[in-house]
Amino acid sequence: MDIVSAVFVVLLTLIHLAVIARAILLEEREPYARAAWVLLLALLPVGGVLLYLLFGEPWMSSKIHRRANRVFRMLERTLPVPDYSEELEAIPDRFRNAFRTCEHVAQWPTAYGNTARIAPDSNAAIAMMIADIDRAEKTVHLSFYIWLSDHNGLKMVDAICRAAQRGVTCRIVADAIGSRQLIRSPWWRKMAASGAKLCASLKAPLGLSLLYGHRIDLRNHRKIVVIDGRVTYCGSQNCADPEFLVKKKFAPWVDIMIRYEGPIAHQNELIFVSVWTLETGEDTANFVAEQAPQPVPGGLEAIAVGTGPLSFKGAMTSIFTAVLAGAEHSAVISTPYFVPDPPLVSAIADCARRGVAVRIIFPHRNDSGPVGAISRAYYSTLAKAGVRIFEYRGGLLHAKTLVVDEAMGLVGSANMDRRSLDLNFENNVLFHSPDLAAEVGRHQDAWLADSIEISRWDLRHRSLARRFIENTLTMGGAVF
Repeated sequence: MDIVSAVFVVLLTLIHLAVIARAILLEEREPYARAAWVLLLALLPVGGVLLYLLFGEPWMSSKIHRRANRVFRMLERTLPVPDYSEELEAIPDRFRNAFRTCEHVAQWPTAYGNTARIAPDSNAAIAMMIADIDRAEKTVHLSFYIWLSDHNGLKMVDAICRAAQRGVTCRIVADAIGSRQLIRSPWWRKMAASGAKLCASLKAPLGLSLLYGHRIDLRNHRKIVVIDGRVTYCGSQNCADPEFLVKKKFAPWVDIMIRYEGPIAHQNELIFVSVWTLETGEDTANFVAEQAPQPVPGGLEAIAVGTGPLSFKGAMTSIFTAVLAGAEHSAVISTPYFVPDPPLVSAIADCARRGVAVRIIFPHRNDSGPVGAISRAYYSTLAKAGVRIFEYRGGLLHAKTLVVDEAMGLVGSANMDRRSLDLNFENNVLFHSPDLAAEVGRHQDAWLADSIEISRWDLRHRSLARRFIENTLTMGGAVF
């Protein structure tokens, strides 16, 4: 071996050891995830290093963190949020911890005096949004992870163009990967030509720009619509037809979208603005400082929460577990993607062990084969704790819902998987309202009626090959 080759080998070895040390020294990582990365790095010295550099940490550069801190300080200065702490008494004691957890994550108080209405189905949700956009007088703010140029997607494009042409300020965010089809199309340019302001969110950094950007697979998974700062939508639905042509063999995609009016709209707007300002640099102080809508007497209590890689580690898990901790009688969950971390699995199992009737609805056919397999690997653990497991057969159940004791609910964009827990920008609304919880519950009941229950007999008789594959895939979740 010549001296050049020797130096090269030594250099690679030092890099390899440095990355292993980094994987071990990184704080706030679960021990089993740390062990998984060290094992991967040991087995694949070169490939493991490349994988770690690309996907090992949900990182964003210090430059982005500094900008995010400036944006948050700007929001604090321009938004005198009222103190509703006394009105927290309206929420039952067992639910207050969930709201306090959300307040800590969101950095604003629970909003009181809101009204809410669930869209009957996906097409109705788009129609309701477009009707609100057509009534807009000042601003239209939209953020979607996936926006397709299909029937519903183009109807939304036309509504944005109409609003912008009559002088409404339209700010549009679409994830650079999830909505790449639309972003590269003439319809995106049509919205720009009409006067709408557009942002392709989280563009993948290339080359050395990676050092000043973010992990390449971070995604803006949020679904936010805010009209004139007084009407907002939150839920699981992307801007697309339920037939979802890019993955039509799993159709229809079954979603839920809730329309809110009241102070909660201002909170959802702040979540939108935080990303808009961070990515575009636009000075948004003037419209952010506008007064929030007044509470409606007798309205429901709710709080909008945004999470993501700029949140503290485990923020979304903390919200899920806090909501489950408030359950005394029942908890119904729907999630299409289930790759939980240990605290979330324990929270669900412990909820059932203390006598709460816990039911979880998954899609029978998942558009992500590995994620579907990982989900099924957890069935035995959940079933042994007393959780009843159902698989929906009427399409791909994409709704992310959690309702406890038929009184408190969490509905939004976050799945119970590692991407939503740690990597994606997500938005959710936690509410306390027996009426709204009952309405979400009716949707859940309809999904359950079109589902099959997975029995313990089914789980005991899984083939060894299937168990081997599913359990092996769960090890992949740890590398996040």
